[in-house]
Parts: sequence; C-alpha cells; structure tokens
Amino acid sequence: IGVIARKPEYLPYIRSALTEETVKDYFAHLCNGPVERFELPGTHALNFLLHDSLGGGGIASVRIDPQGKGFAQMLLDIQIPVPADLAARDGLNASNPS
Repeated sequence: IGVIARKPEYLPYIRSALTEETVKDYFAHLCNGPVERFELPGTHALNFLLHDSLGGGGIASVRIDPQGKGFAQMLLDIQIPVPADLAARDGLNASNPS
C-alpha cells in the first residue's frame, strides 16, 4: 500500500500515525503475516508490505481486489492527527488540535 503526502510537511504526521503496528492492527482481519513499512526518499511517501494478506497471491486470490488498491482505500479511514494551525492553514479537518 502506497501512501503519499500531499505536501512534504505532512509526512512526519503520517509517519507518526501509520506505524507498522497500527497498520497491522487495522488489517488484522486480513493480514496473517508481518507488516513492513518502507520510506521512499524524495517522494514524501511510505510503502507498506502486508505479508500473507492476499489469500494465496494476486492471481490466486478470491478477494475482490487482489492487488491491494482496495486495501489502500481502507487505509484512508485511519485519522492522521495534525496541529490545528496546519489544518486551518490547509483546510484540513484537525482531529487532534495542539
């Protein structure tokens, strides 16, 4: 699952909220293996690898989205707390003002 920050200053908040443990817990009903998080330098992005989550692999899986695009859509449900001033400046919905 790829996660790209719209702006570089958002990445620290995304990184803080989307830990390997958080993503593993969120996908516990689908992911039977570990979750690895990789930084993608220069892109302001993270990539998550959810081991043993496609039910036999991309081609063999009976899941609706064997390639993980549906998983990415699900991950959008996780709220990313940002400071109130950043949220106000950029028109975001601050879930944890500081």
